Amino acid sequence: MQSDATRAHYERLADRYDENWAYSSTFIAWMTENILKRINLTSEISRLLDIGCGTGLYTRNLENHTSITVCADLSPAMLRQLPASERLIPLVATAEELAAGRIRLPHDGYDAILMKEVIHHLDDPAQVLYGLSRYLKPGGRILVVMLPSAIDYPLFGAALNLFRERQPAPEDIASAMRGAGLRTELAYDEFPLTFTVERYLQMVRSRYMSLLASFDDAELEAGISEIRRAHPGPEVRFSDRFAFVLGVKA
Repeated sequence: MQSDATRAHYERLADRYDENWAYSSTFIAWMTENILKRINLTSEISRLLDIGCGTGLYTRNLENHTSITVCADLSPAMLRQLPASERLIPLVATAEELAAGRIRLPHDGYDAILMKEVIHHLDDPAQVLYGLSRYLKPGGRILVVMLPSAIDYPLFGAALNLFRERQPAPEDIASAMRGAGLRTELAYDEFPLTFTVERYLQMVRSRYMSLLASFDDAELEAGISEIRRAHPGPEVRFSDRFAFVLGVKA
């Protein structure tokens, strides 16, 4: 289950979340386009359930393609930063609570469910995906956006090793969707990123990835020193690669 530690991490990060993740308007537009072309919101009568929406960094760009978006997140502090809109309904809830029906949704069915970088927080993704699939209308789509099993981020060695230990494989998520009776597609896309070293180290120090909350201050500073040694120049460059796992209900 999404733990109290995870909830506390995002509560602490809420005020700086957009600052850490909004790399550029180009990146936000690129990710939004990738989401839209897969969940296929072609009508303003569409209903979207965005699980793990955070501050609505992407939700606000999808709003014009839906009649209603239910914005679910485990962090009230994140949800308080959603833009005011009659089309956006904030809901404090975890993916597990929604899948198990412990928290009631305001509609009987949804045209699309989005889970962007949520799946790695779940103890049993297959069970959650099975439960969530029941909320899809016929032809409805669930899209899981996640990092691959290994990443090319300029992090320190201990963080990269911990990521590999914890990150589920996109192929396993696709298999879980098939087990829920969904037709699946798996695709990858990537976006080139460039930061000054100081900007990137600021993000690491802010624990911009939940993974970094596993390291105390001393461990994090040691990791930052390791990054500095590995990247003595003024910039870091890497590709942010994502897996897009799509399930479609018959």
